[in-house]
Amino acid sequence: MNKTRWLPLIAAFSTLYLVWGTTYLGLALLLRTLPPFASGSIRFALAALLMWMLLRLKGANPLAGVPWKLAAIAGVLLSGIGNGFVIWGQQSVPSGIAALLVAALPLWILLFDSIAFARRRPGAKDLVGSVIGLAGVVLIVMHTRSFSGTGAILPTAMILIATFAWSIGTLVQRKAAKPGQLGAFACAQMAFGALFQGACALILGEWPLVGIEDFTPTTLWTLAYMVVFGSVIAVNAYLWLITKVPVAAVATYSLVNPVVAMALGAVVLGERIDSSAIAASALVLAGVALVLWPAKAQPAPKLAEPAPSLSLERAS
Repeated sequence: MNKTRWLPLIAAFSTLYLVWGTTYLGLALLLRTLPPFASGSIRFALAALLMWMLLRLKGANPLAGVPWKLAAIAGVLLSGIGNGFVIWGQQSVPSGIAALLVAALPLWILLFDSIAFARRRPGAKDLVGSVIGLAGVVLIVMHTRSFSGTGAILPTAMILIATFAWSIGTLVQRKAAKPGQLGAFACAQMAFGALFQGACALILGEWPLVGIEDFTPTTLWTLAYMVVFGSVIAVNAYLWLITKVPVAAVATYSLVNPVVAMALGAVVLGERIDSSAIAASALVLAGVALVLWPAKAQPAPKLAEPAPSLSLERAS
């Protein structure tokens, strides 16, 4: 592969590895001034609007043909519950631990895919990796108080529910989004996610708590980064990558994001990283790596060689 083909791949992978790893820090910064669901609703509403404007440059009706029912389901599961519950949980759970819980995402995708979507049956390698990864998740839940300094069982459970929703939403989106409409489908699902989080903010009474004074320079810069890089650019990089390389290779971003998030959380926010967190990290990442590791191709069975033909010559 020549250099001109390698550079876009490197840029796209770098975007997923670094940008989606930094969004956990971004969420923690937004929570300093904005309520969780209100901030998520604002973020995805702006991201959907920006993506629609970009798509509008390519055509008069960029959302034509989008399956709205499936886009609504995917939007609620992905940008709604999948992102909103993570934001809510990060009020008590450190950003690095939240990213580590989300790192188990490929395990849930494997589980729900084999149970409900019947795309493939898990092999022995997948089952072993899932058990190892789940052990890491259990360790995180059991030691959530020591990780966060508070009794954060409910927020941790909310983040786990978010990963379940994101897994199912990913499988729904994989079936619903057409190759030529990936950007339009992502735009629509983010809009529905914004509506869902906005409704949650309304039910919980968050909107009256949002004032103009809450949009500090740090909040505005963080929000802009989350909209442009965390949503529009990263989502498009992800959608482009899954059309160019195997999905298992793309999913390796879930191994790198927790490392980035935990490092930034420790440096910028002063979050603690103790031995239990490191052990849990090792289990989750090892389990996910085992699931994502490509299976060794089985050699094709050799066909039996035909027996030599015997020609009987009639004696003259």
